[in-house]
Amino acid sequence: MTSDPRRASAAPGTEPEADGLDAPVDDRVIARALRLSLLALVGLLLAALAIWLALRGEPKPVRIEDAAVAAPQAPASVPVQPPALPFADVTQAWGIGFRHENGAYGERLLPETMGSGVAVADLDGDQRPDLLFVNARPWPWRAQEGAVPTAALYRNLGNGRFEDITAGSGLDVPLYGMGVAVADLDGDGLPEVFLSAVGEDRLFRNLGGGRFADITAEAGVAGEAGDWSSSALFFDYDRDGQLDLFVLNYVRWSREIDVELDYRLTGVGRAYGPPTNYAGTHARLYRGLGAGRFEDVSATAGIQVDNPATGLPMGKGLGVVALDVDEDGWLDLAVANDTVQNFLFRNLGDGRFEEIGASSGLAFDNAGVATGAMGLDAAWYGNDADLAVAIGNFANEMTSFFVAQAGSGQFTDETIVSGIGPDSRLALSFGLFFFDADLDGRIDLFQTNGHIEDEINTVQPSQHYEQPSQLFWNCGPDCPRPYVHLAAAQVGALATPVVGRGAAYGDLDGDGDLDIVLTQTGRGPLLLRNDQASGHQWLRVRLEGTPGNRDAIGAVVSVRVGAQVQRQRQMPGRSYLSSVEPVLGFGLGTASQADELVVTWPDGRSTTRSNVAADSEIVVRQSE
Repeated sequence: MTSDPRRASAAPGTEPEADGLDAPVDDRVIARALRLSLLALVGLLLAALAIWLALRGEPKPVRIEDAAVAAPQAPASVPVQPPALPFADVTQAWGIGFRHENGAYGERLLPETMGSGVAVADLDGDQRPDLLFVNARPWPWRAQEGAVPTAALYRNLGNGRFEDITAGSGLDVPLYGMGVAVADLDGDGLPEVFLSAVGEDRLFRNLGGGRFADITAEAGVAGEAGDWSSSALFFDYDRDGQLDLFVLNYVRWSREIDVELDYRLTGVGRAYGPPTNYAGTHARLYRGLGAGRFEDVSATAGIQVDNPATGLPMGKGLGVVALDVDEDGWLDLAVANDTVQNFLFRNLGDGRFEEIGASSGLAFDNAGVATGAMGLDAAWYGNDADLAVAIGNFANEMTSFFVAQAGSGQFTDETIVSGIGPDSRLALSFGLFFFDADLDGRIDLFQTNGHIEDEINTVQPSQHYEQPSQLFWNCGPDCPRPYVHLAAAQVGALATPVVGRGAAYGDLDGDGDLDIVLTQTGRGPLLLRNDQASGHQWLRVRLEGTPGNRDAIGAVVSVRVGAQVQRQRQMPGRSYLSSVEPVLGFGLGTASQADELVVTWPDGRSTTRSNVAADSEIVVRQSE
């Protein structure tokens, strides 16, 4: 330790300088300072004693015992017995041998796990719904032996039999297909087919007799070679009588980006991973010009949403459905985005849309979090004016159930109070739709599930690659919660564990109730025949609109039985990558007729029918 140089130079009897001031030391000074310090200390002790004596007289605090708080009581149960709604697996018996090819070979590229969709539609004009399965293909940089897989077209022969008529159909074109949209664009009674893909999309004109021609180039709907398109739908957004086409894009993807991100599961190795680190994309809106021609109006229509923080595209769209949230007669669009906020495009009526997802309450769950959203659907689920939007989400995220009251356009998250939330939490849900499974006049909810990682159970014991599909039965207004999850014993083969992706419905066997078809990634589909035996009556409504919108897409059909009114919108594009049968099926319960049927056409005019017999199919034409 070195000495202080100032001390070394100080004169005897003095302290060194402090801040340039001399400080001479005297014994008397030290003694006076000591006396002052002792007096100050005594003063502090006396003050403390005075404070203590003053406080002694205050009343002591009174101890208040905690009151007993009763636990929250569950809603009183209502003696409503959920029905048995068995579904039978008839895939092989009905002649469906299709198998999905996803191209997986061990590199674990993201498109391989997303699957492809299915369409249920009368593609040959014989009044029976046929099946079109979208397919992917082996990756082009891999050597391929034999024929390259394509989409598969199955003609409905009736009596529970289907025939594969893919070869020579014109739909047997190799592409990495994802979604499908179906609509009659030229008014000849035969619907055209749009296929979305990783890469350029395709549009096929229906020539009749099970044959199709590729008209993508002249239609102008190919998109870009670098796009990854997902769900799509036809609808008339500008009410000009010509169908328009909306196409979602997922993420900006390439093999090089995928390999560079290199997602991994601990103890397993390379994994498919989430879309969080992929850039978002913009959707495309094509305005219909008639005769199967379109104009890309995406840049001016208000459907391109950028992240305000980065200026880059925000959307990572997987599911879309058209609806009218404010009941102004102009169709809006709800979009399910994966890991970013959902969109709600409100139609302004002048060819433009406004994105109002956050302000409408549809963008996030009730915790304010964006979910891993896949498929979605919308319905008037309570036979009133309240509109529900259901969205299938990732594992450990409940299926979202948003409700907007009577055309308000303001949604609240009723996932838990609906009865859907808790039983959907573990599932990873893709295809999802509303339909009346037991024909009781109330809309039920179906969803198909399956994880994206085939080895997920190794790292998450609660998760499985194959998962059962789920049916939520609408219990009606007399129940504490509107939906009840039916147990596996009540739904038969519907609860078969699958790697579920696309899902659609239709009356495939002509018995009046609605059957289900779902797809799997890298596997065959599952056809589920509805074997419900409720004895309930039914009514099927087939619409014929104008030549530019032959299927009257966007029309609303109301069916009144006594005081109960059901409403459904003609909108085949829904669920996930899929298209449902464009014939509206209503359950009539025990009624022998629908007292009144009202069709509100896309142009706002209406047609009314009275006393429509049950167990029948009625054709309503806009021209009549």
